[in-house]
Amino acid sequence: MTTPNAGTLFGHPKGLFLLFGTEMWERFGYYGMRAILVLYLIASTQDGGFGWTNQEALRLYGFFTMAVYLTPVIGGWLADNYLGQRKAIIWGGIIFSLGYFTLGIQKSLIVGMEETVFYIGLALIIIGNGLFKANVSSLVGELYEEGDKRRDAAFTIFYMGINLGAFLAPITVGVLGETVDWHYGFILAGCGMLIGLTLQLTLANKYLGDIGVLPSAKRVKGEEKADAPLTPQDIDRMKVILIVSMFSVIFWAGFEQAGGLFTIYASDFTDRTLFGFEIAASSFQSLNAMFIILLAPFVASTWVKMGSNEPTSPKKFALAMLFLALGFFVMLWATMVQGGDVAVKVSMLFLVFAYFFHTLGELCLSPIGLSMVTKLAPLKFTSLLMGIWFFFTALSNWLAAFIGSFVGEGEEMVNNAANIFMGVGIGALITGVIIYLSAGKLVEWMHGAEGENTHDLESKIEEEISVTGTHEGISETRR
Repeated sequence: MTTPNAGTLFGHPKGLFLLFGTEMWERFGYYGMRAILVLYLIASTQDGGFGWTNQEALRLYGFFTMAVYLTPVIGGWLADNYLGQRKAIIWGGIIFSLGYFTLGIQKSLIVGMEETVFYIGLALIIIGNGLFKANVSSLVGELYEEGDKRRDAAFTIFYMGINLGAFLAPITVGVLGETVDWHYGFILAGCGMLIGLTLQLTLANKYLGDIGVLPSAKRVKGEEKADAPLTPQDIDRMKVILIVSMFSVIFWAGFEQAGGLFTIYASDFTDRTLFGFEIAASSFQSLNAMFIILLAPFVASTWVKMGSNEPTSPKKFALAMLFLALGFFVMLWATMVQGGDVAVKVSMLFLVFAYFFHTLGELCLSPIGLSMVTKLAPLKFTSLLMGIWFFFTALSNWLAAFIGSFVGEGEEMVNNAANIFMGVGIGALITGVIIYLSAGKLVEWMHGAEGENTHDLESKIEEEISVTGTHEGISETRR
């Protein structure tokens, strides 16, 4: 493999900014589509939607997002063994785009086949995501030689692209879909994906060289295989991975109400008027990405200032559950203001603060996840344990939609939403207490891996701002 010699920009290989743009536009497409998906499904047929019930829409949304988190495991395996990352990205981008544009087909052109075409579009997005998502970030690390100190900063820049795309999508695709035509929203999401795909097709050879062309399995052929038996230390570390994976389901099942129940609540029960203009319900999904960009440096500097008193990863996990609970208690307060009256519209500040607390929770969770798997997993079981982590992440997305689906319809919605917010909030608190009380034992079972945490501000900012990428199953592969 040859490292491309196309010059640098801001001290980094220009290929980094190609990958930045590719991932930003891909995330623009995905988060744009996600922002309007549930609203489109529940919109009346007169308004261009399908007229589904909240329960039907949220359960479909749950199965869709579950598949989105499972397919990168397959896509990564195909890229590693057969396609190579670059070819997988191209094919994934093409299929992705076809999926968005399929959703953008006007119903008048497919009378009698509307739902069939809709499902085909979702299936194409799932397949494209599997090929694309698992492979872009791995190319970032390959731009740098082993030990290059610029690598951490490179991932910070790369993850900023993810968050920028996630921020821009709901306030553009969402607004277009809600205010003009749902199908135009999906088409705009597809255009975003096409921009990312075009960047790869026209500039990859120049700025990436042959990085990612050859499947990694062929590059490492002949390396020593890890056939050593498991040690008691390995078993302890695997227990930590499994325990944290299971508890993570509760956090993400609450956090992922953003694309479902929170969006419905924003649409039906929130006063979205600001300075005489009505904010689109889908636009509130931009808050998470915006808060990540704003809060990551603050959270990182807080950990650095604490020095040796910085909480261990399990204690940060417990703190994340506390912030998750606070977000749901804010929403419970909103339903109390409504008093069960579906005609009452509450201040948008309730949603703003709920997203604020949930983002703080997400940032506290950033040291845990795929980075934990790569640090703790025995070499020969890394892929298996990574697959287990993906499975629990997928399960949490299905569970999130299942929980949200109990909001019901009509007059019962406010009271049902209150029960959901209260139940998830209490569940998060109880989980946080259990994790906090178990933190000492979990750290003991890590056998020193917890001590690998860095204490300089630059590395901490990189760690915190990478949280969106970590949640989406993007591994930095920096072992």
